[in-house]
Amino acid sequence: MVTAVTAPRPWADGRLRAAWARCDWAQVFRRYRQLSGLSQMRLGELVGMPQSHVSKIENGRRRVESADVIDRITRGLQVPEELGGAARRAAGEWMPDPDLRERLARAQTSGRGDVRVADWIEHVLAEHRRAEDAVGGEDLWPVVRSQLDTVTRLIPGGSGETADRLLVLAAEHAHWLSWVASEHDRRGAAAGWLDLAHGWAIDAGNSDMAAWVLRVRAYYARTSSRDPARAERIASAAWHAAATARPITGAVAAHECAMAAAALGERDRARRLSDQAYELAQRSGDDRPGWLYWLDEVRIRLQCAEVSYAVHDWQAAANAFAEALPALNGYPRDQAYYAAQSEDAQRRL
Repeated sequence: MVTAVTAPRPWADGRLRAAWARCDWAQVFRRYRQLSGLSQMRLGELVGMPQSHVSKIENGRRRVESADVIDRITRGLQVPEELGGAARRAAGEWMPDPDLRERLARAQTSGRGDVRVADWIEHVLAEHRRAEDAVGGEDLWPVVRSQLDTVTRLIPGGSGETADRLLVLAAEHAHWLSWVASEHDRRGAAAGWLDLAHGWAIDAGNSDMAAWVLRVRAYYARTSSRDPARAERIASAAWHAAATARPITGAVAAHECAMAAAALGERDRARRLSDQAYELAQRSGDDRPGWLYWLDEVRIRLQCAEVSYAVHDWQAAANAFAEALPALNGYPRDQAYYAAQSEDAQRRL
């Protein structure tokens, strides 16, 4: 198995990595060939099997069960090192492993971790964020979980800025895992991963991630636990933590404060906070952490519309949704969410 540093470009693809994690060999072969432009014959040469076997595997007429064949596929297709354990990890293993905390507790060790591996994993995590809407978080779960193992193993070998960067990368993975667990109603697991993410963000001194994780916790309290008072307290903590973060981080924290205030019936305060969120987002430009890639001009306007809807300003909400929704492309779940609010606001006029 080659390292992640030399892994070929196809392995940045979320669908390919998810297929590998669930041992869907037909999809692995088809997707790899689609991304690389290889014929069945050429792929067969890489993995040591005739073209007829490749065809049968892709058509579901032949199964891959032999450890030797899997090893040939792994080496022939240059599967990245961080995926080594992905196919063996059950997607149902939702809770964090106890040894993760122990591994990161050794982050004080002097040395230098492999930054090239971190670069690669950071890149593919960004791809996973964008692929989640189409692929589904549960399919990518074992892949991201395996990547986190790789990151945490690098941390004891890092020091100073390198260790801090790896801690933030670990926190990004833990946050992603929390989000997917929450979407599948695994609240205990979601809280556990979020606890890890927040601790690692604090250890790294990264106010953007620390504030963002608090914002997510407030969102869980408001939407899953239906506890607006607790959501407001946590969102206020996120807003406070964002004081030393980038403006875009302050914008998402202020928006969550606005939504919590609206849930408590504090409509004027919700509107003021929404205006502050919009102003901060407008000031941010392109200066943003990777996990906030999605907060563009369209999303900013949709968040304002969402607050208008939450405070029962049906006309303002309907107008804002009508202006922004047509420009929201490539996010079917989000489009459905905002479209439902838009239609409801229109009915209430």
